[in-house]
Amino acid sequence: MLLQPPRLTHPSNYRFSRETRILRATNSRNPHMAPPILSLALPSDTGRVLSIQSHTVQGYVGNKSAVFPLQLLGYDVDPINSVQFSNHTGKLRYPTFKGQVLNGQQLWDLIEGLEGNDLLFYTHLLTGYIGSESFLNAVLQVVSKLRSKNPELTYVCDPVMGDEGKLYVPQELVSVYREKVVPVASMLTPNQFEAELLTGFKIQSEGHGREACRFLHAAGPSKVIITSINIDGNLLLIGSHQKVKGEPPRQFKILIPKIPAYFTGTGDLMTALLLGWSNKYPDNLEIAAELAVSSLQAVLHRTLSDYENVGHDFESTSLEIRLIQSQDDIRSPQVKLKAELYS
Repeated sequence: MLLQPPRLTHPSNYRFSRETRILRATNSRNPHMAPPILSLALPSDTGRVLSIQSHTVQGYVGNKSAVFPLQLLGYDVDPINSVQFSNHTGKLRYPTFKGQVLNGQQLWDLIEGLEGNDLLFYTHLLTGYIGSESFLNAVLQVVSKLRSKNPELTYVCDPVMGDEGKLYVPQELVSVYREKVVPVASMLTPNQFEAELLTGFKIQSEGHGREACRFLHAAGPSKVIITSINIDGNLLLIGSHQKVKGEPPRQFKILIPKIPAYFTGTGDLMTALLLGWSNKYPDNLEIAAELAVSSLQAVLHRTLSDYENVGHDFESTSLEIRLIQSQDDIRSPQVKLKAELYS
């Protein structure tokens, strides 16, 4: 007897391929054949996210920082690891690391495997660290493929290229991000240095930050959040939502307290939280940003406190964020940092 799939609330989003239908019909005519094995990706009330970024065995960066928080917020998340390393390789890093790097063809193989089994319907695509031009070009193919399945796909891009004036990806990736990735992104979450790379001008004031957001809106994304800008000793987030193309965006800032320590994975966590909350508040980016920033600050303060309690010298090494211990702060953050709208 042919196994029937469960009833779907959104059947138009879960069409089976021609090959699958033929196989199922053939099996229904031949009782001696086993039914096809079909693991159906059921609809998600919140969203289904494909997350393509780095992974470490130990610690929390890339997908290790993004997947769990999104799941806590109710999302189904399928991770593809662009790299898999033993540990992070960032500032104040460990003495060594080992691991593997996924290439563009291997990424596409995974996408074809999903498509061959009718498992390629996603509401969101999230991308983070990408280390090669070939892989980034493959990601662009993934965007096109996913939008052919779901034209309403939201693509959230963290254009990880560098920080504090230092580039840590190959130079050729900058032009690919600027010319090809930004135009297809729905939401962009660069830091100050990355926003400067994408726009071509220095951000030395709040006005420059707002102008950078408008520049990026014109290139593609309706939502832009520059996650960290240092202006006159202050740390700011500047957000911008252009609800109608060509019209002035709604812009805001959040003043962020500085914490005297270096943490890994914070940018990856922040972008995941922004995806999670902006989908819940699609027309109010400032509320989504308040929730995301408040969650992140709570995670960082918990991390710092836990390291201090064991006598760790947090000024000389990077701190691995205490993600598992901060579940309540991710699910239900107390909003202590409020957005201020620009007039």
